[in-house]
Amino acid sequence: MDIDEILEKVADAVEPHRGGGKVADYIPALASIDPDKFGLAIATKDGACHKIGDADECFSIQSISKVFTFSLALQKVGDGLWKRVGREPSGSAFNSIIQLEHEKGIPRNPLINAGAIVVTDHLVENGDADATIEMLLRVLRDHAEDQSVDIDYEVAKSESETGARNRSLAHFMASFGNLDNEVEVVLSAYFRHCALALSCSQLARAALFLAFDGKDPVTGERILTPQRCRRINAVMMSCGHYDNSGDFAFRIGLPGKSGVGGGVLAIVPGEGAVAVWSPGLNDAGTSTVGSIALEALVAETGWSVFG
Repeated sequence: MDIDEILEKVADAVEPHRGGGKVADYIPALASIDPDKFGLAIATKDGACHKIGDADECFSIQSISKVFTFSLALQKVGDGLWKRVGREPSGSAFNSIIQLEHEKGIPRNPLINAGAIVVTDHLVENGDADATIEMLLRVLRDHAEDQSVDIDYEVAKSESETGARNRSLAHFMASFGNLDNEVEVVLSAYFRHCALALSCSQLARAALFLAFDGKDPVTGERILTPQRCRRINAVMMSCGHYDNSGDFAFRIGLPGKSGVGGGVLAIVPGEGAVAVWSPGLNDAGTSTVGSIALEALVAETGWSVFG
């Protein structure tokens, strides 16, 4: 299989759709991103990175960061995580508060905002959000083999200033006793990890371990147990795109996670990790052109987990 040749076909397939969707303008720092941007990178087990378009330009990965905090929380607390967050699809918007009231402050899964706030709470020790972010950056830089990975602090500030809904979610969960740390401490870490800026190339490389049962195939490092890796992929498949998760599984058939910065991470078990970026979003907050690109990629490669 010639991946570079396939990527050229993918580029041709998305070209008529470039600029489609709506940029996430409710976060002011993201409102000015050029909607015509498009990049895609595939990291494979031999350490190669195949890419097209703007694959080396950094963008705000937003909720894709939840995959990595989820992984770290599983490493830290194991199955104890499930006492405070569920693993069912939400069927609701990513920042919905309705289900929290019905379910007594227990979020549906770790990949919606409320669930990711609880996951972040698990990672904050002794009320030190700064130490949590420093740890996360060390981990991501190691996974990506790139020490330049960092946070876009303008985006983090913008998210904090417009974060009333996330504050509501956090305070609501705290009222049910589902946060151990102070709300603003947890949100300080949460807003910053959602503002991580990576390129498609860095993101695909950082997530490569998820395609190989939790082991980095390039360095040989065991990052997660196979069982926990499979659980992360399962939650990504069923919950990675909020109320668009079913359609994504139907069209693309890969575990994935989208972010409102226009990025989408997809995992191809046994093959590699794919990261795509195009800022325009569909109504559910998933990249319009990114989804088209992944659908074209799967059609050309047959990489769907459903065969």
